Amino acid sequence: MDPLKLIALDEEDLSVISCHVQDAVVTVGEIVWIPAERRLVIPLNRFDWESAESETPQFRRRRAALRFECVNAFKARGIDPAAKSAVLNLLAVNFAQGEAPSGTVELMFSGGPALRLDVECVEAELADLGPTWTAAHRPGHPEAGSQSRG
Repeated sequence: MDPLKLIALDEEDLSVISCHVQDAVVTVGEIVWIPAERRLVIPLNRFDWESAESETPQFRRRRAALRFECVNAFKARGIDPAAKSAVLNLLAVNFAQGEAPSGTVELMFSGGPALRLDVECVEAELADLGPTWTAAHRPGHPEAGSQSRG
């Protein structure tokens, strides 16, 4: 599997990134908000959905980083920044258009926590940072109330 490097400049691009980060594991203490640079960086361990859905399924994860630029404001709901070792399971990255090209990016985590970014425009990057490793299982979601991939 080749490392991913995806750029999002609009809502459609961001939905592609959302598919690739579904079920990524994020440690609260690793989230980096740099207000002076209007940047948010989220290191994560993403699940490799492409390998899991191939003819010969393999369950793997890979270290990656999700970066957002042009962030005017950053808020967290249901996340205690002091709980640095807390682990979150990322479900989806959504965009709600405001006055074009601005809007709100929301990162939804299982159990209800979320990150909300007020952005000047969509400018995001997902980049793999290292090799894959074997995952014990494929992430699953209960049928009722679950979010589908894509």
